[in-house]
Amino acid sequence: MLFASCGGSLKSFPRKIVIGARGSKLSLVQAHSIAHLLEKSGAETEIIKIKTLGDTLDVALTELGGKGVFVKEIEEALLRGDIDLAVHSMKDMPAELPVGLTIVAIPPRQDPRDVLISTVATSLAKLPKGARVGTSSPRRRTQLLHLRPDLDVQPMRGNVETRLKKMQAGQIDAIILAAAGLNRLGISRVITELIPTTKMIPAIGQGALCIEARANDQELNDFVVKSAHHRATAIAIAAERAVLKAVGGDCHTPVAAYAEIKPTGLVIHGYLANEEGTKHVTDKTSGPLDEAEEIGTRLAEKLLKKLS
Repeated sequence: MLFASCGGSLKSFPRKIVIGARGSKLSLVQAHSIAHLLEKSGAETEIIKIKTLGDTLDVALTELGGKGVFVKEIEEALLRGDIDLAVHSMKDMPAELPVGLTIVAIPPRQDPRDVLISTVATSLAKLPKGARVGTSSPRRRTQLLHLRPDLDVQPMRGNVETRLKKMQAGQIDAIILAAAGLNRLGISRVITELIPTTKMIPAIGQGALCIEARANDQELNDFVVKSAHHRATAIAIAAERAVLKAVGGDCHTPVAAYAEIKPTGLVIHGYLANEEGTKHVTDKTSGPLDEAEEIGTRLAEKLLKKLS
């Protein structure tokens, strides 16, 4: 459920709001950005670091069991009442949430694009044949190989800093990351090329954050909506997540979707490949803003039909 954005004056919140987030540098930057929005509206906040399964094991996401490995422990803390809110990267969120929890607000989206960072070329097109490109994302891997089948795409885990160090050490020639994370960390200077969404469709929800809360904490949820919710971003994300839900997407599924609000309404582009990456399809759908989830579902149905 996404709450509608409201106008009107804001009042201070009567209790301290405890926010849970992963302990990585990027996760904490994201949590602090939300805390700042709440504090501007008169709340006192505290941020608690919570270690997730995805943070403890240096193996590919596909081997850990899916997107939920980055949110499960935080959601458990939320359900126990140890924290009041959780801040996540939207692209880490599974299609289904635990009973009792809701995505209460979505702040304005950052740059949704993927980027190339390389020590050997100035663009994806100029990477030498056989160049080693690091990514553990099936979505990025399959799209990269469709663009450049001559590349050597290798699995790569770790936070942004770890991946950059591996490249600087010569273990890899290039890496693909999200522009939003680099922008939030203040290190966008390392970007070699911003890859257009028309060339590589982003992960569902890429560039967006979400604030998760207990569904029955109405007073807090109303306050968060007024302080941090961005309606246009939420509409686009609702369409993208409908694609994820309809295709039954998990960490093994090379699926992508990117929705934009145009003067004529909502337009969403999608990508779907088989797990082996040997076949892929793309398509797009459009429609009125108040039918975001239906539009996303229709796109998923088109992609599944074309892939079958």
